[in-house]
Amino acid sequence: MWNKRKEEEYPPKPAAAPAPTASQAKENIPMSSNPTPSHPASESRGPAIIGKSVMIKGQIFSREDLTIDGEIDGSVELHEHRLTVGPNGKLQAGVKAREVVVLGTIHGNVEASDKIDIRKDAKLVGDIKTARIVIEDGAYFKGSIDIARPEAGRPAAPASKPAVTSSASATPGANAAPAATAAAADSSR
Repeated sequence: MWNKRKEEEYPPKPAAAPAPTASQAKENIPMSSNPTPSHPASESRGPAIIGKSVMIKGQIFSREDLTIDGEIDGSVELHEHRLTVGPNGKLQAGVKAREVVVLGTIHGNVEASDKIDIRKDAKLVGDIKTARIVIEDGAYFKGSIDIARPEAGRPAAPASKPAVTSSASATPGANAAPAATAAAADSSR
């Protein structure tokens, strides 16, 4: 009577996969038809995170996106990835990344090949070198800004007057301004 009631309250767990036989274990045959990958796809998981109770002194090199909510004293390099400094993040470091989003504090020079985004309550003291920058109202920034042109391998921003540049026959790398001016002068005659 008591046993029956316990079984009704707690239904038995579904049976697990049968244990491999000795011959299967020796041959290393997988029991499941859906094997799990040994390396999880980096696209399916979020960025690496350094928590707010973590303090690191030294160099950080990462080959994936990184979020720092702790304290760093040294340097941080993520050449082809995004660095996010969380609201509790405090960096006393030089930073190099593809993209940098600042919600906390950075004391040091920052170099981003693509973009730097300094959010509302963020603080950045140091020199910046980037192709694009966003500084929200309420953010604190002290230093110099060097806007670097995008790398040669990247496509340039679309021209403001594509009709003029398409009518001029300029070779890549040549100065297209004289050809565009000549084309404009010919059309005015």
